[in-house]
Amino acid sequence: MALRITIGQYYEAESPIHRLDPRAKVCGSLAIMVSVFFINTAWQLALGFATIIAIVVASHVPATKVLDAVRPVMFILIVLSLFKLFFVDTGDTLATLGPVRITTDGLYAALIYSLRLVVGVLAGVLILLTTTPSQLTDAFDAMLAPLSRIGLPGHELAMVFSLMLRFIPTLTNEANTIVDAQAARGGKLGEGSPVKRVRAFVPVIVALLASSLNHANDLARALDARCYEGGATRSHWHPLRMRGADWAALAVTALYVAALLLLG
Repeated sequence: MALRITIGQYYEAESPIHRLDPRAKVCGSLAIMVSVFFINTAWQLALGFATIIAIVVASHVPATKVLDAVRPVMFILIVLSLFKLFFVDTGDTLATLGPVRITTDGLYAALIYSLRLVVGVLAGVLILLTTTPSQLTDAFDAMLAPLSRIGLPGHELAMVFSLMLRFIPTLTNEANTIVDAQAARGGKLGEGSPVKRVRAFVPVIVALLASSLNHANDLARALDARCYEGGATRSHWHPLRMRGADWAALAVTALYVAALLLLG
């Protein structure tokens, strides 16, 4: 039983999206993710999906790779859509399941409010697939640098974000190893009632937590051995520079947000 989690894993390709400055990609992705909360009509949803599909095509990332990265959050989106479907009781009645009414407004809300989150999730997934953790760290470090001038730990926040992305694949591989070890010992992780399955995963979670603490301790020692200091001024091997393509990408993102608001 393998845990297929690809979030945080970079996909190497030669594309216009990969070549963009990471700061432009971060700003564009954040704008798209925030704008999904303004999607309330079918035309706005169609524009959002058309934009995301265009970005996927331009990134040269296989659609299967994108879907694999989205799969872990699909269950949550399905649960949210069911809540909307069963608990919104305004509008015309479509069907009745005992005390629960399925209405036109409930169906509309289940589709619109769940699918618009897919647009935001895809925007977040694409920036992780097209940008290396080092590039993301440099982008957040540059964008959070003004916080250091007022006494806030801007560099440290960027460092924590980078380490989080770095250890997602590592912890995923260790989770797979622990699950395989439990199965080899006769542990029935995928059998029985939902309660029994949750209880069977408790040893896996405990072992994974212990492994995470060991990684954190080793990392702290490595940073201390290298005399790491959070506030120290550092140069970069690849300095970030905004080019014409980066400004054009930000302009296209601004036009998308403006069109989304006008359609609303």
